[in-house]
Amino acid sequence: MDGNGRWANARGLPRMEGHRQGIKAVERLVRFVGEERLVPHISLFAFSTENWSRPGAEVDSLFDLLERFMRERAPEFVDRGVRLHVLGAVEALPPALRQSVAEIEARTQSGSALNLSVGINFGGRWSILTGVKRAMQLAQEGKLSAQDLDEATFSRLLPTANLPEPDLIVRTGEEKRISNFYLWEAAYAEFHFTATLWPDFSEEDLLLAIQDFQGRRRRFGRVAS
Repeated sequence: MDGNGRWANARGLPRMEGHRQGIKAVERLVRFVGEERLVPHISLFAFSTENWSRPGAEVDSLFDLLERFMRERAPEFVDRGVRLHVLGAVEALPPALRQSVAEIEARTQSGSALNLSVGINFGGRWSILTGVKRAMQLAQEGKLSAQDLDEATFSRLLPTANLPEPDLIVRTGEEKRISNFYLWEAAYAEFHFTATLWPDFSEEDLLLAIQDFQGRRRRFGRVAS
């Protein structure tokens, strides 16, 4: 979800207005995906472990926006069968946001129409490091040996263990890099890059990304038949 700040700057607006419009884009697209049953899982990268380096006032305002989003969208998500799960080091977030996260996760846990994962204080390196620490802890407890540690076992130790590996990763805002999002998980993901800034990313843009994905041949390292 890249480009909120640039969207605002291009219009002579405060950066936070770009983030507010970005939240509206999330609400609109989640509603569209759920209504059309396009995919069963969506992951959104809302706040990375690197975003703490932004000005303190912007970080605080972002957390306020996310807290309000969690609190206000909970009833709608329950009605629409959306299950929301937050990925990241939640313990470092402000108390009000942590509480809203816990409440919306509890209220939507039975949702089955759409699984929505939101990365807040999440990073791909943090995720892998968390898995390594868990593996080391199990080894110290005598529950895991080096011989038993394979890719499948390690995947189960990651914070993303309960999620399917992504098929398609869409990056808005012109940049063509993964920016420390899903690193382990994206081994065989397809990428779709668009210059469209996130607040302007429309339902049509999403359908174009899916159409682009559907036209590709995925070989997963094998020779094409």
